[in-house]
Amino acid sequence: METITKQEDIIFRSKLPDIYIPKHLPLHSYCFEHISNFSTRPCLINGATDEVYTYAEVELTARKVASGLSRLGVGQGDTIMLLLPNSPEYVFAFLGASYIGAVSTMANPFFTPAEVIKQAKASNAKLIITQSCYVDKVRDYASEKRVKVVLIDAPPPPEAAAPAAEEEDFFLHYSVLTGADAGEMPAVKISSDDVVALPYSSGTTGLPKGVMLTHKGLVTSVAQQVDGDNPNLYIHSEDVMLCVLPLFHIYSLNSVLLCGLRVGAAIVIMQKFDIVPFLEVMQKYRVTIGPFVPPIVLAIVKSPVVDKYDLSSVRTVMSGAAPLGKELEDAVRIKFPNAKLGQGYGMTEAGPVLAMCLAFAKEPFEIKSGACGTVVRNAEMKIVDTETGVSLGRNQPGEICYLNDPEATERTIDKEGWLHTGDVGFIDDDDELFIVDRIKEIIKYKGFQVAPAEIEALLLNHPYISDAAVVSMKDEQAGEVPVAFVVKSNGSIVTEDEIKQFVSKQVIFYKRINRVFFIDAIPKSPSGKILRKDLRARLAAGALSN
Repeated sequence: METITKQEDIIFRSKLPDIYIPKHLPLHSYCFEHISNFSTRPCLINGATDEVYTYAEVELTARKVASGLSRLGVGQGDTIMLLLPNSPEYVFAFLGASYIGAVSTMANPFFTPAEVIKQAKASNAKLIITQSCYVDKVRDYASEKRVKVVLIDAPPPPEAAAPAAEEEDFFLHYSVLTGADAGEMPAVKISSDDVVALPYSSGTTGLPKGVMLTHKGLVTSVAQQVDGDNPNLYIHSEDVMLCVLPLFHIYSLNSVLLCGLRVGAAIVIMQKFDIVPFLEVMQKYRVTIGPFVPPIVLAIVKSPVVDKYDLSSVRTVMSGAAPLGKELEDAVRIKFPNAKLGQGYGMTEAGPVLAMCLAFAKEPFEIKSGACGTVVRNAEMKIVDTETGVSLGRNQPGEICYLNDPEATERTIDKEGWLHTGDVGFIDDDDELFIVDRIKEIIKYKGFQVAPAEIEALLLNHPYISDAAVVSMKDEQAGEVPVAFVVKSNGSIVTEDEIKQFVSKQVIFYKRINRVFFIDAIPKSPSGKILRKDLRARLAAGALSN
């Protein structure tokens, strides 16, 4: 549906009616609002150990962890860092922090020490929860800042109690949290505008930065997906959701964990994606909801072992984090004979879901392959000309702009509260959104964000490089990979492999340079801005060599 405002903006809205959203509730209260209906049902299932936690057990453990965090000195407004793979402990910690008004910042455990420390310092993390294999990444920070590190897999101390303040041993076992008394959890008054999650995103340009997601913002996003008489994403307490996407990614945290908790679904947790264990878990637990990303879809389509497994239980396959091409979408439909398949679209700064496939609704709509959904309820979208900013009508590609809650949106760019996504797309005659390009600089490697500016800063520290620019290059498996254009310092001799190794030692795997192209000068505008479009055009022309 569309309307025209006084300013002649063409506004697109959901086909579904707006709903009541309980924005006054803290996130944990919202997630567990209907827990009495499914308190004895499975909530979390550890796919590696088959351990099952009921909703009542998860809610109680989260309150114990809240009490334990408080005993360790974490208070309202403080930040804890979750440096963990998917695990029940991750969920308990995130919810526990919410209960006491604390903030969780989520870091990829495969980050290099420098990347972890950068996020820990930027977020002012007061406590870090991790595994023993990642301790060396945070040891220096913990020592310097006198920050406690809680390990989910270390031998427990003699007594599961918080150490005395003067103790030098900052490394504790997770039992100091789960062994606390839930009844001692401090009473805090949480405002709906308080921050509850601090994921790091590169946004549309620049370096990674913390995105402040509030209780109200996340409640709104979850409600837009799963609440109402005809939910956009129809999930219920009989469903089994697979949580294989990393919880440090907002897609998994929001559309898998929080949506699953709200409706009382069973959530099967997997630490990582490997095709055979993945298929075994899908078959064993009769998974009904499969939230994936394009690289997982590609693996399912191409693996010869998929047909050996019974995937008939799956009724919904949703893909997000990066666009899924029509050909791949059509190919994967064959693997899930009973499933509705479609896409969603969002970004961390948006809180995060902007559009979702209406084939997932309780009363589904017909959809087109390649579309990434329609605008979610209680929100507005417009498409604007990338040069003039003029609002465009149907079937006209332009930058996607999103408006959710203008009073709470502090992350927007323009004065009217519209979030400019940096993505180029159009809305067709059936209200379906298609992404066709990106004007933002960010590179998407298998859904992970790579900020060109971050890699460029590293390259410019190399003694034999005088200038550098990083852009994306198309890749069948990853979607996009970062490649570098490099200008050598006068008279220097440096090879492509030397530069690639120089970068790879300092960054996580998906930020590694795939190719290095040596050129005489980096094209720049009069203001000094790198003309990435020119560099991408050179890549497309295919005339580059080293």
